[in-house]
Amino acid sequence: MPESEQVQIRSCTKADFLAIAAIYNEAIATGHITFDTRRFEARDIQIWVDKLCDRECLLVAEHHQQILGWGIVKQYSDRPGYRVCCETSIYLTFAQQGQGYGQLLQTALLQKVADLGYHHVVVKIVATNDSSIAFHKRFGFEMVGVQKEIGHVADHWQDVAIMQLILPQVPPYPS
Repeated sequence: MPESEQVQIRSCTKADFLAIAAIYNEAIATGHITFDTRRFEARDIQIWVDKLCDRECLLVAEHHQQILGWGIVKQYSDRPGYRVCCETSIYLTFAQQGQGYGQLLQTALLQKVADLGYHHVVVKIVATNDSSIAFHKRFGFEMVGVQKEIGHVADHWQDVAIMQLILPQVPPYPS
């Protein structure tokens, strides 16, 4: 586990967009972590951030002025009944995986989820990504289903595992 005082988890800034895109591009290149297939650039991340509402955010993990990973909180749906549910994603640069940075980022991300008033958290993971599934289980996420052949990437049908986490301490967000 890294020394937490050396790792800063914070909201992203425009200066982080290139690093966020580079980390995401590593995942895209594998063909089995995300369903995005084209390379992202800083301007693509700017578009993401510009579209975030007041209950959404993009956080980064920074260590010695290097972005190690990022996590996003997105509303699950804009329908009012879903106001209690969000979806999260987390990505680390491959060089920094397995060193505890993901745990620090996920802990901060889940605190942000609670601060934003979400009671239910959903993650969607390519079903063959056993390490991500195990990672989320360590945080209390439970598997609720698998969508078969929902994506086609790198000439392969891909299944998606759906996991959820209920935050019982967070009451329903006001409508």
